[in-house]
Amino acid sequence: MGDDSVGFSKRIPALFLGHGSPMHAIDPGPVTAIWQQLGQRMPALSAVLVISAHWTLDHLALTAMDRPRTIHDFGGFPRALYQVQYPCPGSPELAQQLITRWAPFLEVRADNQWGLDHGAWSLLRYLFPNADVPVLQLSLDMTQPPRFHFELGRHLAALREAGILILGSGNVVHNLAAVRWQEEAPVYPWALEFDQWVRERIVSHQWEALLDWEYWPESGHHSVPTPEHFLPLLTVLGTYQPDESLTFPVSGMELGSISMTGVALGT
Repeated sequence: MGDDSVGFSKRIPALFLGHGSPMHAIDPGPVTAIWQQLGQRMPALSAVLVISAHWTLDHLALTAMDRPRTIHDFGGFPRALYQVQYPCPGSPELAQQLITRWAPFLEVRADNQWGLDHGAWSLLRYLFPNADVPVLQLSLDMTQPPRFHFELGRHLAALREAGILILGSGNVVHNLAAVRWQEEAPVYPWALEFDQWVRERIVSHQWEALLDWEYWPESGHHSVPTPEHFLPLLTVLGTYQPDESLTFPVSGMELGSISMTGVALGT
């Protein structure tokens, strides 16, 4: 993607959304209505770049196929969920342009096997129900620390000027071992505390506090027992520009230990 490809007069927003249970994909509600509204307000896009908690590798990879497959990467859910398809186009050309553009400072491999996991398509089918926008998915590199994923966002920020939506999919709080499956389950105090702590650091732009996990409050270590659901948030925050708005379009907790907090930059 050369400089002459930047034909968009408005910077595209960046989004981080808590994707919660895969059941959102077939069970619309207040949260999915907000996702849909976010999509309806989105300017014209050239593509979507998704960073999901559910594609974890020991390197960075970028999907580079014409038609990314819909991956049903879960078990024990109703049959209807496994029948959901999100038949959007990909863009091998854009993937190669990005890989070439990033080569001086990032090693990213083209991938023709993955597709879109449920962290991607469960959101996209509400954001862009016509499935007519090209979608690429970028893996998480689990050999790298939190700071790497934040700095990765710095590298991705320029794509927003070229009509590309940066979409992070994960959760601020994600502790499956502590999930309470009953309806209207009470939320753990530590989950509420950490979710609020993170929101306060985001509002005040205290990025370093989010990166130095050693100094997190104790509630953070209960809320983020493994990093993959938190890292997409850091990448999205890394694309933040000082002149733009920062809002929380979605809030709330599910199953006692899953945060649905969403962050929108520039909407």
